[in-house]
Amino acid sequence: MNDLPGICDHRGSAIPRFWEIDYLRGIAIVMMIIFHVAFDMAYFGIVNLGVHTVPWRALAVCTASLFLLLVGVSLTLSSARAQKTLKRRDFLLKYLRRGAGIMGLGFLLTLVTLILAPKEPILFGILHLIGFSVILSPLFIRYTWVNFFAGLGAIFVGWGIGGIPGPSYLLWLGVHPPGFASLDYTPVFPWIGAVLLGVWLGHLLYPGGQRRSGLSIPHLPCRDVLCSAGRHSLGIYLLHQPVIILIIIILWSPAGIFPLQ
Repeated sequence: MNDLPGICDHRGSAIPRFWEIDYLRGIAIVMMIIFHVAFDMAYFGIVNLGVHTVPWRALAVCTASLFLLLVGVSLTLSSARAQKTLKRRDFLLKYLRRGAGIMGLGFLLTLVTLILAPKEPILFGILHLIGFSVILSPLFIRYTWVNFFAGLGAIFVGWGIGGIPGPSYLLWLGVHPPGFASLDYTPVFPWIGAVLLGVWLGHLLYPGGQRRSGLSIPHLPCRDVLCSAGRHSLGIYLLHQPVIILIIIILWSPAGIFPLQ
């Protein structure tokens, strides 16, 4: 499963793989790497690029939103084939297993960050959310406009409860204790709203798993590179931070090429 969680590979199936989805996912990968380079440079005291200011926060929100929208779109494509070829039980198990695998990766990141960054562990990040969404997807994947309104509702709920303090066991929903900090916090509310809106878009743009008739996709720059990145987004997601940190160590650690004074 090379794609970022929730994204399906349609090779060998009657449902084609649409390059524009890989392309957009590749753009999201680039956006993510840009933000994390800036964040890591500030986190390790190399240079402060103001990653907590509005422009950088907007980049982070747009990046996560794009990833999650594409998860929703791709779930509609995956289910279009699965509903035709799988019995109900097998259909449910397909998404239960896939979602559980993704959440397993999320909990692996939880363990790693509890060890390496115990003051800011990732307790419910984007992988946890995507795994959760995939597990629940058989409940909502068939709907179009219901997902539109449910997605907007989830976003508004997230905004409404965002400043409300609560116990740690509710942080996955968007309520957390005062002083809570995390390197990646992507709670169900408002973020599942982006997945639901992606499902809505998927049904509109790819009804029955096929590109809507008359939907014209223009030629876009760097198509091959970005599509390749999009096809391997899960691997890039898991490896890009260790690579960035390794480069920082090589360049700016006390024994590095340009040691900080």
